[in-house]
Amino acid sequence: MTLEKLRLENLISPPRPKGPHLNALRAFEAAARLGGFARAAAELSVSPGAISQHIKSLEDWVGTPLFERTSHGVILSKTGARLAPAFTEAFDGLGLAIQQLQDAAPGQAIQIAALPGIAQLWLPSRLSLLRAEFPETRISVTALEMPPNLKREVFDITLFLARPSAERGETILEPDLIGPVCAPDIAERIRSPEDLRNETLLLDASWRTDWDLWAEAAGVRLPNLSGAAYYSLYALALEEARNGAGVLIGHNSLVRAALDEGSLVAPFKRFVPTGLSLVMTTSRRANALAERLQNL
Repeated sequence: MTLEKLRLENLISPPRPKGPHLNALRAFEAAARLGGFARAAAELSVSPGAISQHIKSLEDWVGTPLFERTSHGVILSKTGARLAPAFTEAFDGLGLAIQQLQDAAPGQAIQIAALPGIAQLWLPSRLSLLRAEFPETRISVTALEMPPNLKREVFDITLFLARPSAERGETILEPDLIGPVCAPDIAERIRSPEDLRNETLLLDASWRTDWDLWAEAAGVRLPNLSGAAYYSLYALALEEARNGAGVLIGHNSLVRAALDEGSLVAPFKRFVPTGLSLVMTTSRRANALAERLQNL
């Protein structure tokens, strides 16, 4: 192509100015709504560094800071605070449009997001009943550490242990209670809470304060938990308790099946509340299935 022809084409169809990348806008909105780069990264399944780079590119494009960087983290600048609500509304609208697109798909498919322990220990027995009662519905399950935003993601039901919030429209399925559980042979030698000092204590790494919370309620001093066994998967901790590896601090909703079948025993009948609950959030299209799940 000759230089003259290139000039002529540019006059007829000149290159258009480019706006900011959609990922940068999404990073800004998530960081503004959640109050930090790390939380935005967790929600968007990217690294905090990627969020920082996206926002820096957006700030370069607009020519002014959207966040103020401090030693304690980031806070919205005046410009960022003024712009953030419009982006939240826009991405909520996009999420709604995607859900409407999803509704137009032939056949019914329900996507469930659940905490890994719930997905592994609480949900399976209920899934078989749901599939029997809703034979035309395809049910998929994704294990996540953090609840997804139902306004943005293509999930229909979420199941997590969390502090209930009326603002999120949650249904409380049951309060979260904790107490020691162990294999029957270990339970035989545990006569009082003080006997736990001679046992290996098991716990989920995400709930490091569980034993302290229970001990305070039970009025017992436990050994230094530096000698405890930590697990990143609650299902693995439960299996180790079944195998006699030690005494697990059990969450009632996650250990109930093992207690009912007798593979685990609660040496003390006292379970104490954690302040959390097993909560469910639901999209409109999953109301019938969620209502049945609530009553199982």
